[in-house]
Amino acid sequence: MHHILCEDIPYAPNSEELFDALRDLPDAIWLDSGKPRGLQGCFDIISACPDIIVETTDKRSTITDATGVTESFEDPFKIAKQLLNPLLPIDSSVNAPFYSGLIGYFGYDIGRHTVSIPTVAKPLTDLPDMRLGRYLWSLVINHEARKSTLFFHPFCTQSLRQDIRQRLLKQGRKIRKSNFQLLDKFSATVSPQQYRQAIGRIKDYIAAGDCYQANYAQHLAAPYTGDVWQAYLSLRAASPAPYSVFWQWGEKALLSLSPERFLKTSVAAGEVHVETKPIKGTVLRGSSVAEDQENAIRLLNSNKDRAENLMIVDLLRNDLGKTCVPGSIHVPKLFDLESFPNVHHLVSTVTGVLRSDCTAIDLLQGCFPGGSITGAPKKRAMEIIEELEPLRRSAYCGSVGYFCASNQMDTNIAIRTLIADDSQIHCWGGGGIVADSDAGNEFEESMHKIRLLLQTLEAL
Repeated sequence: MHHILCEDIPYAPNSEELFDALRDLPDAIWLDSGKPRGLQGCFDIISACPDIIVETTDKRSTITDATGVTESFEDPFKIAKQLLNPLLPIDSSVNAPFYSGLIGYFGYDIGRHTVSIPTVAKPLTDLPDMRLGRYLWSLVINHEARKSTLFFHPFCTQSLRQDIRQRLLKQGRKIRKSNFQLLDKFSATVSPQQYRQAIGRIKDYIAAGDCYQANYAQHLAAPYTGDVWQAYLSLRAASPAPYSVFWQWGEKALLSLSPERFLKTSVAAGEVHVETKPIKGTVLRGSSVAEDQENAIRLLNSNKDRAENLMIVDLLRNDLGKTCVPGSIHVPKLFDLESFPNVHHLVSTVTGVLRSDCTAIDLLQGCFPGGSITGAPKKRAMEIIEELEPLRRSAYCGSVGYFCASNQMDTNIAIRTLIADDSQIHCWGGGGIVADSDAGNEFEESMHKIRLLLQTLEAL
């Protein structure tokens, strides 16, 4: 039995300075709740210096640890489970969402391991399809309890523990300032005419009975110079979101301002409880209180958006059924309104109980990629996406989060997510297309979702 060491440190309502004190460490990562400005989040999780990194591209994985680099062609979800096993068993008395385990992302294209589709779209960046670190310590900030706690697995070295303590307890910390700026405005890969043609093609497929809904995303990019950390600080100030992430390694970085939870597991009374919260339905915030309320009511009463949402709820109920106890799947919230600085969303909640012979990673594999960013039925929608989107999505529309050794997991759908690579920063805006979709309206909605992010960076 491994006993986790717990140490409280002074609480701070904004975790920016805490992460800044650690961000020069290898693979420092921040799972950011958006506090203090965000409304929905609760926990921030910070860590660094993983003892193992696994990167998967296509069917090849490289596993890097203190002894060197090994290569594997095993299923990446199986590799992830193998990395967690040595950390077990854990003293079950520790009450925290994450204290040691895996943190990282499963990119959209790792879905080729779960759904067989042709390879048509071209790779966009050198980012791997999956990148996970095994972290032996964490700093967990509970904003509801106003408490910050360090957790160390016994495998974590004494020297690393001491370094973390010294950095976090140093008095008079201030964020180290640097510069970030775009060298040009964001430009789209697909022209407006090509966008309309793609929407028309999807509607043809729907009319032919190929699918009910397909998610189409357009890609934008801009050259930049400077420190992406400063870009992230500006983005989270402008658009705080409960499932945000900042992760930089070398010249690459992931900046996610996601409002959407993909899958969460929590352990209670010997059972592993599952939750997913798909978003389908978006409307712009109003410029006045009256207009804002009118927009929200219009979204709540939109038959089109409710139908889209219901399709994805049904898809996720089916996906959860692969690993959940029969009869345990419920929909406690259908068509709920959640509001963010730039848009209102229609959000539903689906729950279940994980089977005792399955792990949280099995659950992720059975549901991947998330139905809200594919469409329904999933396989045919992914084939249409592959045909019509010229570039692979990379980490976008994948899932970023943690996988604790205790079988607890929380992951986002990596929308409102930017990738920095090779002095280019990439962003996407997308949405679900159904039979009565209008190409002009869909284009505007996809841009509404990301316009605040683009404008924030262009103003720096």
